Amino acid sequence: MVVFRIEKTRDYMVMSNHHLRNAGLSLKSKGLLSMMLFLPEDWNCTTRSLTKICKESMDNIDFALKSTHH
Repeated sequence: MVVFRIEKTRDYMVMSNHHLRNAGLSLKSKGLLSMMLFLPEDWNCTTRSLTKICKESMDNIDFALKSTHH
């Protein structure tokens, strides 16, 4: 299991660019992972809850999440 460490402040966050440098991930997957890192710790990270804050459909989010696993 990969652990990402981030530093959150009110207006920005500092995170590792490990997932951004991964050539095996799509641009959509990189963006989705970055957005998920910014969510509060107690956020319910289900596909359904992600559709409420993204314009993507559940199928598109599910595909992006599955493409992050190698």
